[in-house]
Amino acid sequence: MTKLYTPSSQPRSLRRWLFSLATLLFFFSPSAFAVTGELDLTSSGVGFFAVAIFVLAYMLVMAEEKIHMRKSKPVLVAAGIIWGLIGWVYVQNGMSTDSEHAFRITLLEFTELMLFLLVAMTYINAMDERKVFDALRSWMLRKGFSYRQLFWLTGGLAFILSPIADNLTTALLMCAVVTKVAEGDKRFINMACINIVVAANAGGAFSPFGDITTLMVWQAGMVEFQEFFILFLPSLVNFLIPALIMNFFIKDAKPESVYEDVWLKRGARRIIVLFLLTIVTAVACHTLLHLPPVLGMMTGLGYLQFFGFYLRRSLPRSLERKRERYSRRGDNKKLEQLGSVVPFDVFNRVARAEWDTLLFFYGVVMCVGGLGFMGYLSLLSEALYIGWNATAANITLGVVSALVDNIPVMFAVLTMEPDMSHGQWLLITLTAGVGGSLLSIGSAAGVAVMGQARGAYTFMGHLRWTPVIFLGYIASIIVHMWLNAGSFGLFS
Repeated sequence: MTKLYTPSSQPRSLRRWLFSLATLLFFFSPSAFAVTGELDLTSSGVGFFAVAIFVLAYMLVMAEEKIHMRKSKPVLVAAGIIWGLIGWVYVQNGMSTDSEHAFRITLLEFTELMLFLLVAMTYINAMDERKVFDALRSWMLRKGFSYRQLFWLTGGLAFILSPIADNLTTALLMCAVVTKVAEGDKRFINMACINIVVAANAGGAFSPFGDITTLMVWQAGMVEFQEFFILFLPSLVNFLIPALIMNFFIKDAKPESVYEDVWLKRGARRIIVLFLLTIVTAVACHTLLHLPPVLGMMTGLGYLQFFGFYLRRSLPRSLERKRERYSRRGDNKKLEQLGSVVPFDVFNRVARAEWDTLLFFYGVVMCVGGLGFMGYLSLLSEALYIGWNATAANITLGVVSALVDNIPVMFAVLTMEPDMSHGQWLLITLTAGVGGSLLSIGSAAGVAVMGQARGAYTFMGHLRWTPVIFLGYIASIIVHMWLNAGSFGLFS
C-alpha cells in the first residue's frame, strides 16, 4: 500500500488542508517530476498553480454574502482542477495507480462523514416538520421574559441544545426567537445573536454531534466519544465569560409580549426518541464493535423510515378519531387544521438537507486532499509543530479558524497528524470549535445568523465585542490545561 504524505512515521490515510499562499506560474519544473515513487510537487509550477486555484476558490466562498453565489460552486470546480493536475502529472510519470488510490481514499472518508451528516440533518428536518422547534419557540414567546432573561435563556438553550442538534440549527432557532420578541430593537438583537453564536459554538465543542470538526476528530479515532465531555467546563467558561460581561450592557426592560400557539404534530416526541436511539446506536457501533459510527447512523435512518411508514398507514384512523373528538368539543379551529394535514414522508426530509453545505464539504475535502498529496502538509507540519510547540500551534490555529472555516483547519491537523499528547488533541478540538466565535464570519452559525437577522446582527456589530469573546477563548484554554494537565504528558 502506498504511504501518503504525513509528518509522522505512522502511515495514515489521506485527509486534507488549506495552504493559503499562492503564486501563479505557467511553467512546470521537470526536476519536480523526476522523483521515483511519491512525487513532491511543492516546489513545482503545478503545485503553485493548484494552491492558487484553491485560494481563489476560498476567497469566493468568503465573499458569499456579497456576491450571492453558493459556497459549493467554487470549491467543486477547484477540486476537479486540482485532482486533474495531479492525475496528469502522475500519468506522465507512469504512476496513475498511486493518484487513483489516493483519490479513492479521500473520497471514501468524505462519504462516511457525508452519510453521517445526512442522517443527522434528516432527523433535524423531521423534528422541524413535526413542529418541535416551533413549539419550543412558542413556549418562550408566551412567557414574557425580560431582555436580560431572554439573553440568558436563548444563550443557555443554545449551549445545551447544540451538542445534540448541532450548532448551526440551534443558532438559527434561538435567533428566530430573539428577532420575533425584540423586533425593531437592533442593539439588543445584535448582542443576543453574538451570545447565541458564542454559546452554540461552545456547546458544539464538547460533543461529536455538535460540529463537523468534532465529528471528524471522533471518526478519526483521536478522541473517544466519552472523552469529549472533558471539554464541558472549558466550553462553559468560553460561553459564560463574554455573556457575563455583556449582561451589564443589556437594558433591564421587557419587550412587548407576543402570543404564538403551536401544537406538536403526531409522532414528534417519538421522533425525538428515535434520534436519541440513533445516537446510541452510532456510539455503540464505534465503541463496542469498533465499526465506523456511520453504520449506526444509517441504521437509525432505517428506524425513521419504519416509523414514517407507520405514520402514513395509520394516518386515516388517527384523523378520524381526532375529528370525532374535536367535533364533540366543538373545537372548530383544530378541525380546520386537520384539513391541512399531509402524510409524513422521510424522503422529503432527506431532500431538505443542506446540500450546499454537504457539497461544499466535498469540495474542501477533495481540494485539501489534493494539496496534501502534493506534499504541502509536510511543509506546514514542520513550520507549525516543529518550528513552534504544539500549544502555540493549536491556539494559533483556533484563531485562524475565525478567518478561515474550521473544517479545513481541522482537516489540516488530522492530515498532518503531529506527534502530540492526548491533551493537545483535546486542545485543538476545543480551539477549532470555539475560535470561530471571534468573528461573525468565523463559523457556519455566525454566517447563518447574519443572514437571518440581516441589518441587526452585523460583522462590525460582532467585531466590537471580539475582545470580550477573546477573553473567553483564552480562559477556556487555561481551564482545559489546568483541569486536564495530566493528559498533556511531556508534550507542550
